[in-house]
Amino acid sequence: MSEHAFIRDLREIVGRTNVLASAVDLQLYQYDGYLEEHRPEAVVFVESTEEVARVVQACNRHGKPFVPRGGGTNLTGGTVPFAGGVVIEMIRMNRVLEIDVPNLRARAQPGLFNLELGNALAPLGYQYIPDPASQKAATLGGNVAENAGGPHCFKYGVTSNHVLGLTVVLPDGRVETFGGKAADTPGLDLTGLFVGSEGTLGICTEVLVKIVRQAEGVKTLLAIYDSIEEGSETVSAIVAAGMVPATLEMMDQLVIHAVEASLHCGLPMDCATLLLIEVDGLKDDLESQAAAIGELCKAHGAREVRVAKDDAERALLWAGRRGAFGAVARLAPSFLVCDGTVPRTALPQVLKKVAEVAGKYDLRIPNVFHAGDGNLHPLILFDWRDADMKARVLKAGMEILTLCAELGGTISGEHGVGLEKLEAMRLVMTEADIQAQRRVKAAFDPANLSNPGKMFPAKEVACER
Repeated sequence: MSEHAFIRDLREIVGRTNVLASAVDLQLYQYDGYLEEHRPEAVVFVESTEEVARVVQACNRHGKPFVPRGGGTNLTGGTVPFAGGVVIEMIRMNRVLEIDVPNLRARAQPGLFNLELGNALAPLGYQYIPDPASQKAATLGGNVAENAGGPHCFKYGVTSNHVLGLTVVLPDGRVETFGGKAADTPGLDLTGLFVGSEGTLGICTEVLVKIVRQAEGVKTLLAIYDSIEEGSETVSAIVAAGMVPATLEMMDQLVIHAVEASLHCGLPMDCATLLLIEVDGLKDDLESQAAAIGELCKAHGAREVRVAKDDAERALLWAGRRGAFGAVARLAPSFLVCDGTVPRTALPQVLKKVAEVAGKYDLRIPNVFHAGDGNLHPLILFDWRDADMKARVLKAGMEILTLCAELGGTISGEHGVGLEKLEAMRLVMTEADIQAQRRVKAAFDPANLSNPGKMFPAKEVACER
């Protein structure tokens, strides 16, 4: 039986067994963590920059779109092959290529899980800061594509603040290097442009990042509240007092109950909300930092402030926070993870509004989020088999993003736009703003083959220039 010419070309590049094209295999790559599904024409496993470049060149010859994919954990549909074509599976490009301690740099392939880079650095006394809650399954390439955050990004910044250089395969198959080990490079900041571009400008095949020495010590606090307003008001109060904890995370009662039922972390079951706060730095300073924050929590309504007594208790508390999304899966067959951001002073107001949205659409919406960043993650529970409920979920999600925009925030903290927020882009950008970004995309990808259909809503013809 003769093979399709395109599939045959792909198999000549990476080998027959590294190209999937059967209906059953393709079904596994037609979705990610979002609600939409689109089936690709082929899935190609690559192991080198050269292979990625040759696969992209083959896509150009045949006019096929392509989308890079790592762990498939994207929550906005960013790795869904919206226009068909090829999924380029990067998960086998998973090596740490260099750890340069004297220059505080590390270089790795994009298929490496975020946590694995941390594990490689820890024995040397160093760390890579961005740490999404999904770091066990999220890859560095995905972190770059979405400009991922994480609990420690409140103090230290998100992925774009830690990436110094990239090797990329451009949409026409050329290989280029952006940035480098030096603190600054002349010309346009193409590294900065590429981080957060969601695979629309090409595919990164190597990532050069900053690393930092691990803090001499850490102290972890759990502040427990009987009202969600008091918890959220404490967040602003801590920052207003000039304190910058390493993390400021928040969970509401529904999430706490799910986490306890799943992971048994010792969280209080009778509170409305809790803050997980961590301070880091010199050991001599930790006690005073923790004491000052603890007093501030109590002054703003905390009924109790616990301090983790040892590393084991700290690890258990963090297991609860990092496992929260998984634990919430106990509450419903499916959930949509919203990802909006507001000024942290607006947290009490927006959390009250989220509860109103839940009532309006007859849905349950637990909250777990990066409170220090004002980055919300309302988790809208539903049953994916119920079409009416799914429609209400999408409306509720859009309404929450609208609230974030109206309160001076934005539509993404770390998950990107993908397919989910195409129309939400108009909440924070004018058509002219969007058109300017489309032109940047067109300069890199005139044939529109690199992850098409993402980030930019359909054109409004009247605004075309």
